[in-house]
Amino acid sequence: MRLFEGTPFDRPPRCERCDELEEDCQCPPEKAPRTPPEKQIARVGSEKRKKGKFVTTVRDLVDEGDHLPELLTALKSACGAGGTLRDGVLELQGDRREQVSHLLRERGYRVR
Repeated sequence: MRLFEGTPFDRPPRCERCDELEEDCQCPPEKAPRTPPEKQIARVGSEKRKKGKFVTTVRDLVDEGDHLPELLTALKSACGAGGTLRDGVLELQGDRREQVSHLLRERGYRVR
């Protein structure tokens, strides 16, 4: 409900870009700016799974659009290993903490 709705002072909301009524606006939705890598801290760790297999995990990265799948693809090809994205956590097969940390630093991320 708007402040002056139903009064002579009522002005329906308009689009800021095209100045049309919001219900008639044809503007595409604005994309939210992505958080730059310099402002993100990647937490790289290693977990031991079933049958003694190691998995390298990268946590605490901001999940915005297609950012994490692109990063995962780049890490997998650079490491020559398989991996997946589960609940915002990048998982790579094998204990590759040093290699992943180095690659993330090259891309501008802060690593812990």
